[in-house]
Amino acid sequence: MQKFDVIIIGSGPAGKTAAIQAAKLGKNTAIVDGMNQVGGVCVHTGTIPSKTLRETVLNLTGWRERGFYGRAYRVKADIQASDLMQRLNLTLQSEVDIQQDHLVRNGVNIILGHARFVSEKVVDVATANGDTVSLTAKKFILAVGTKTYRPDYVPFNGETVIDSDEVTCMKKLPRSLTIIGAGVVGVEYATIFKTLDINVTLIEPRTTMLDFMDQEILMHFRHDIINDGLRLQFGQKVTSIECRKNGSCIVRLDSNRAIASDMVLFAAGRMGATDKLGLDKLAIEVDHRGRIAVNPQFQTSCPHVYAVGDVIGFPSLASTSLEQGRIAVLDALGEKAHKQPEFFPYGIYAVPEMSTVGMSEEEVIRRKIPYEIGIMQLRETSRGKVMGLQSGLMKMIFSIKSRRLLGVHIVGEGATELIHIGQAVLTLKGTLDYFLENAFNYPTLAEAYKVAALHAHNRMMALQESA
Repeated sequence: MQKFDVIIIGSGPAGKTAAIQAAKLGKNTAIVDGMNQVGGVCVHTGTIPSKTLRETVLNLTGWRERGFYGRAYRVKADIQASDLMQRLNLTLQSEVDIQQDHLVRNGVNIILGHARFVSEKVVDVATANGDTVSLTAKKFILAVGTKTYRPDYVPFNGETVIDSDEVTCMKKLPRSLTIIGAGVVGVEYATIFKTLDINVTLIEPRTTMLDFMDQEILMHFRHDIINDGLRLQFGQKVTSIECRKNGSCIVRLDSNRAIASDMVLFAAGRMGATDKLGLDKLAIEVDHRGRIAVNPQFQTSCPHVYAVGDVIGFPSLASTSLEQGRIAVLDALGEKAHKQPEFFPYGIYAVPEMSTVGMSEEEVIRRKIPYEIGIMQLRETSRGKVMGLQSGLMKMIFSIKSRRLLGVHIVGEGATELIHIGQAVLTLKGTLDYFLENAFNYPTLAEAYKVAALHAHNRMMALQESA
């Protein structure tokens, strides 16, 4: 029996951060992961792979240059799945090497194998070579992440009907693709594959998508993707999926519509990877999606066990998972821990990308806060013209009474980077005057903050003059 102060199960963003934090406090720490390498879903099948594929597609297609050279412009005429996988494998191996080095340098014990609780403070780890290792600790951090939701009616076969984790194993690019589920994952992959000039149909049983986004930003996004040829089938449920002998797939909807394509990607949700953890030994319950309930310190109903990351549900972001891992282990070890950030940005790495922080206009209206907005088209900035941007929008929301920034919402190139300026001002309770009184590098897309703020200022002045 190997004894530790802390055992972390799962080596994704939350688990890695928790392990390193515990080790830096001088605790004997082990991290256990069921994959054959560290990194978790984030590195191997989720965040890093999808963003790598996006960047590869944008580069190989020449998408960023089409504003100058036209929609027919291509960097590589015949793009194959092997072109995507080559860069993907190089990126992932580099990421694994870096993360493993961080853990080793901090003295964290790495144990690869599937962990299962056999009692309140003992886990058995089934390793790849068939051995079972027993571990015990005073504290446990569960950072097992999620796995794809795979309903029985979907005939997954790993080739023509796949889930989002299997995208990284594609051997051939389809000519046509049907994606089921218009959440973040489905939308990202739909736009990435459409950029490859694949005929993509996106199916969603609801009539809306990405409801947490500011609706004006979402309207611009929908316009862009529809204009690019992406087909949206909303408000219709899938009733069956048929794989034919000729290799094609038929997706049937409750509207009696049938859609034929070379491949089907099911991306309608994920589940907490908790079914094989033996949580019954701890009297820890999970919801219908396998997620664990925690208190504000990420402590479960079992006091010496904490849970962090995607397995606890919202917001399910790698950025917030990093903070959760650190906060949980500090609390578990009796150290002072800071609170989670009040404002965290969302990034949707679609084509075009979107990002948001703070309140949407809809939320401001619900709260009945007197407000004004400032808007700037990214293509109208000097940097936007240099880059050949054809679309993109920044929207800022300010309180009329206090002039404080309430929210920033961006769609277009660089959105996920630009959002952090707004995040900083929000966190520091900054006002419209910050943007009016400070200079921004020229030419940059960040200049849009200044112009949008001036737009809001002018609208506020017009209100005062008319009063």
